[in-house]
This record gives sequence, C-alpha cells and structure tokens, in this order.
Amino acid sequence: MRLRYTLPALADLASILDYIADRSPRGAARIHTRIRAVTDLLVRYPLAGARTDDPTIRRITTTPYPYLLFYEATDAEIIIHAVRHGARNPSDKVRSE
Repeated sequence: MRLRYTLPALADLASILDYIADRSPRGAARIHTRIRAVTDLLVRYPLAGARTDDPTIRRITTTPYPYLLFYEATDAEIIIHAVRHGARNPSDKVRSE
C-alpha cells in the first residue's frame, strides 16, 4: 500500500509545522513524528479512521496532539487530503487535489 499527500495536504502540514517550529522546534519535530506514526498505521490498517459525511473520506486523530488527518483509502493507496487542527471549522471543504 502506498501513501500519498495531495498538494493542499502538504501545504496544511507545512503551515502547521512552520507555525509550531517558530515557537518550539522540538515541539514541531514531535508532532511531525506523531503524524508519520499515524500515517504508518494507516498504511497497515486503512480503515482505522472514523467515517465522515463524505463516504470516501475518513479521519483519524494524532493523539495526544489536536490534529486530524482526512484521508481516502483505495485498494492501492492512502491519500491524505487534509491535515487540520481539531478546533478548525469542520465545515471547511476537505477534498481537493
């Protein structure tokens, strides 16, 4: 199974990590490590996340950090569509390539 980030998801991740790194470089590294661990989990267990209103999109948290990964699981790959802080408005559109 392959892992792929969409361009908007990569921009989300970069923005989050840059913001945190300005305040705590070690904190940003810890969060990035946790996000990688969660994506590794998804590669092994694609249906680990919760369903969303969109039947093709699932979400999973990066506990203990308040970030959500919105992803799609296909037969061949996991596609990360967005990385969001849990306090963000859930009505923001998630899917875009």
